[in-house]
Amino acid sequence: MTTASKPRESIYTALVKGAVWGLILSVMFIAGFLVRGVLPTSLTGMLNQVQSKSEVGQYPLLTQVQQLLNENYLRDQPDQKTLEFAAARGLVSQLNDKYTFLVEPPVAQSESNVLAGKYGGIGVQVKRDEAGNFVLFPFRDGPATHVGVQDSDILLQVNGKDLPLNTQQDAVDQMLRGEVKNDNGVEIVIKRQPSGDQKTFKIVFEEIQVPSVVWRVLSEEPTIGYIQILRFTNRTPDETKAAIKDLRQHNVKSLVLDVRNNPGGLLKETIDLAGQFLDGGVVVYEHSRSGERTDETTTGGLATDLPMVVLVNKDSASAAELLAGALHDRKRAVLIGQQTYGKGSVQLIFSLADQSALHLTTAEWLSPNRTPIDGKGITPDIPMIPDQNGRDVELGEAIRWLRDGKK
Repeated sequence: MTTASKPRESIYTALVKGAVWGLILSVMFIAGFLVRGVLPTSLTGMLNQVQSKSEVGQYPLLTQVQQLLNENYLRDQPDQKTLEFAAARGLVSQLNDKYTFLVEPPVAQSESNVLAGKYGGIGVQVKRDEAGNFVLFPFRDGPATHVGVQDSDILLQVNGKDLPLNTQQDAVDQMLRGEVKNDNGVEIVIKRQPSGDQKTFKIVFEEIQVPSVVWRVLSEEPTIGYIQILRFTNRTPDETKAAIKDLRQHNVKSLVLDVRNNPGGLLKETIDLAGQFLDGGVVVYEHSRSGERTDETTTGGLATDLPMVVLVNKDSASAAELLAGALHDRKRAVLIGQQTYGKGSVQLIFSLADQSALHLTTAEWLSPNRTPIDGKGITPDIPMIPDQNGRDVELGEAIRWLRDGKK
């Protein structure tokens, strides 16, 4: 029996339970994990680290079970790789931590593609206004922008089909996406505001590099700038700086920061981004096995003087909650929306030798007021009931709050 096979065998008693839990966990993308690093190691190495730290032996019980299976089991056994993953899942599942799990190579690659933020489409963000209209905001340098689609164009038709107000948002998003091949594309009809003119555009699908930050001056109130953070990547701090600079050139007097439906992302970049709105000081306290660490941001941010509202909802998670909690506790912003997801733990992603990956919880964090977030979430200052037809009532409330001088 080789050294690599011993850890595999020694956890085989959890095969059935591990397989079930592993199947569930490996196909779900974490609802907002904080990626603090990507550390190369092998499965054997990881198990040996666990073994050495807990001072356990070489799992003699499972070695014996495997030997008995090899000598006496009636039917064919699964291949070694299947047993290896099932054994590893069994080990991890006993931690009872839904954010710590093993993913096999195909799923790990799928996660990588999601994080890369690429898809085939026309390159627009679709938002619903308070009236329920589908409003387009094309990405800079995307195919929609190149053919003439403009911010705040109202989408009326896709491929000749009208869009009634009860049409689901995700259905519209899918209509504007497709495979990049042979001039494949979509025809849309829009109504331009404020003129009301209708225009038709035929747009060929291209590979879209999704930005992590989008922004605009609100057409409903030109003194208010709107910044939406879609996810926290290594580009987010620079993109946020660009957004603030651009909005300041348009003489905005206040900001709406939108982290609704933001699943999280990179921790360091979140701390750096917070510095654009907080003039130094504590952003989060992080508790790990080695003790407590205080994460602070630097002074000199570009938007420390602008009144702010932060929009949150039930799918604001992890890094999004970290940022919202810091701005709230530091009395820098008012929170509007719904209770957030409640993920206040930090995961490392370990890349294993066969291109699988281990997501491992290594720490949890508290807001500047030392309020725990994990399992609880953040309660907004102004709670809102989501509109059943998808109208953006939260943004409407934020505009009223800032416009009426409740700063």
